[in-house]
Amino acid sequence: MTEILYRQYVGESDLPHIMALVQSELSEPYVIYTYRYFLHQWPQLSFLAIPAGSSEPIGVIVCKQSMHKHASNRGYIAMLSVSKSWRKRGVASTLVKRSVEVMRRHGVDEVVLETEYDNAPALSLYESLGFIREKRLYRFYLNGKDAFRLVLAVPPSEMDRDLPHYMKLSPTNTILSYPVASDDDEVSYR
Repeated sequence: MTEILYRQYVGESDLPHIMALVQSELSEPYVIYTYRYFLHQWPQLSFLAIPAGSSEPIGVIVCKQSMHKHASNRGYIAMLSVSKSWRKRGVASTLVKRSVEVMRRHGVDEVVLETEYDNAPALSLYESLGFIREKRLYRFYLNGKDAFRLVLAVPPSEMDRDLPHYMKLSPTNTILSYPVASDDDEVSYR
């Protein structure tokens, strides 16, 4: 079996490969600005799968992470695509696990996504990774199909549980905020 290498998105040179994979395998059409929205703001959450000895990716995941309703740190899987000839080899599950792990290290509380209600392989994959169906979204896609929103609760790691909140990674970058004493001897955060 061919070894598959996984790496993070590195820049615009990856974009044509990502677009080709997504356009050939997913039903929803995306414009280049949609890809750039995700890839430029959250490059650390996007991964490509490439067979050893090749430069052509055979799988990709594109994600984001942000605060949801100012209450929870939410990850979102926007796109996951694996070439048909490379499926059933663990590529998709490895891509999801890598992205979720980076999100977990950045304090994510949950990861959500949508998939077509009749996409049995995708539903099986996500459910095997612990995602649960949250709700059905009627006529969600441009092709008129319904979707299921799936959610994965992500508990903090053992190491993260012991850290004070001001030492945890920010959801959008790795800048930490530390307590600073003010003139009133109260703690504030900058």
